[in-house]
Amino acid sequence: YLKRFQVSALKIDQQFVQRLPDDAEDGAIVTAVIQMSKALGITVVAEGVETAEQATFLAAHGCDIMQGYLISRPVAPQQLVEFIQK
Repeated sequence: YLKRFQVSALKIDQQFVQRLPDDAEDGAIVTAVIQMSKALGITVVAEGVETAEQATFLAAHGCDIMQGYLISRPVAPQQLVEFIQK
């Protein structure tokens, strides 16, 4: 499907992120998804990033974009511009 539908981004579910970097199986899955995505020219987004250790693991393995409470709690639309400027 990734090849057939010309996917431009692939999101890694928070279920696989939450136990990083301690869970070897989740680490292997995340690493494989990132490597496969990179080989296909697909941007990788990890959701549910809550700790610096998770962010470090993901960055070290080439994850392009991270989402989660470590980055920011949800922001109301009227506060978004101010948040981005900071």
